[in-house]
Amino acid sequence: RRYPTVEIRAAAFNGSTHVPVPSDSAFLKALLFELRLIDDHIFVEHRDTCTRVNRSSVYSVRTEGGDLWPVLAFQKSGLIYACLPLVEETLEPRPPLLTVSGLSQGLALLLGIVDYISPSRKNEAEMSAKIGQLRNLLIQACPLGTPLNTNIRSLNSSFDDIQEMPTDENQPAWRSNTYKGKPQVNVCISEKVKCMQYDKRDVVDTWQVYGTVNCKCDIEGSAPNVTLSLNLPTNGPPLQDIVVHHCVTSVDPAMLMSSSAEPLDDSVYNGPYKFPFIPPSDSFNLCYYTSQVPVPPILGCYQFIEEGSQLKMTVNLKLHESIKNYFEYCEARIPFFNRGPITQLEYKVSYGQLDLSREKSLLVWVIGQKFPKSLEVSLSGTVSFGTAGKEHPTDYVCTGNTAYVKLYFRIPDFTLTGCYVDQHSVQIFAPGKPKITASRELISSDYYIWNSKAPAPMVYKALF
Repeated sequence: RRYPTVEIRAAAFNGSTHVPVPSDSAFLKALLFELRLIDDHIFVEHRDTCTRVNRSSVYSVRTEGGDLWPVLAFQKSGLIYACLPLVEETLEPRPPLLTVSGLSQGLALLLGIVDYISPSRKNEAEMSAKIGQLRNLLIQACPLGTPLNTNIRSLNSSFDDIQEMPTDENQPAWRSNTYKGKPQVNVCISEKVKCMQYDKRDVVDTWQVYGTVNCKCDIEGSAPNVTLSLNLPTNGPPLQDIVVHHCVTSVDPAMLMSSSAEPLDDSVYNGPYKFPFIPPSDSFNLCYYTSQVPVPPILGCYQFIEEGSQLKMTVNLKLHESIKNYFEYCEARIPFFNRGPITQLEYKVSYGQLDLSREKSLLVWVIGQKFPKSLEVSLSGTVSFGTAGKEHPTDYVCTGNTAYVKLYFRIPDFTLTGCYVDQHSVQIFAPGKPKITASRELISSDYYIWNSKAPAPMVYKALF
């Protein structure tokens, strides 16, 4: 879809640096060439030089009229999703990506389209039908080139539905329909913890928490006002890098200034974090945040060495005393890459049970729903391998003794930061007494413990 209004604005903003958008067929050919999906066997210096490293999905596409930038494009399930965001300034020199607001808007719109189309990717007829409806949906989601609602699935797919929708000048664009019934608000704080542990003196362990606050507000009215507060316990680590949904009507600037790129000091904002907003009709993420927590939830040590044809391994895990000792699930997976099937396994576990995958290349240590009273568990054993076949996993990083244990767990009703929603502080300016439900969870994400007897693939040296 093309927006002449946006192209006219681009020409006004960009001045002499403006590059006109070519025809659809010419743009598609140039984009496929840039993504190396055609003519990939030909070396083209501006595209294939070693000095050019793409760290994002933003490209400069070469056309007859010049280089189109920034073209946002990525592949997903056999389809290419692309858009050309508006840059509201001159293009020479190129502004930093973080200053181009159209990039985040374009990405949100493309991800909304992905979310709409992806469930049908295995059914060609259904996917073709959905793609055929996209034009009508984009008229609602992005009528004049500015995304108003990126939740494509929530929109109506026919013009008849659009024309019958009641018009209310007070109803914001992101409320696609009105709710009738008993008011209720559901809030879920979901924190994911990423971790890299090395168990080495000269390598720094790293961990980071990423939080998402998801809301579903079923409230009558065309533009109901809701205020929700996030609270931290005393001495809890402050929330940082906060990004709010566009439905939030106002926010304390100090809340948005806290950045994980800068060291913490006593003046950092530590709540309560208030968010007044007019909620969309469907489920949405009210805000995202990070936090610098003092310790990871589970400390681990992984060691294995090869002695002849056998491999000796030990894994020790300790749950930190500040962490809630109740899991929905908790398991450690120990993959063996670039090796044959496990032909012999002798082991001893202090807690839980050890299973061997069907492919015989992965050990799954099921710890269960609780750690023992000591909060420590251990696994030791020896493993022998057969001849490697094509069906066994390979990895360019995990060669030799470089290997890892990966943890998978979920702790319900718990957050690592201690962040919670006080149900009594939720204010809803609408008739009726709403039912408010608040929940929390902590989930592992890329939680690695590397073999301390081998070089780690990424080394963070301590600064002295």
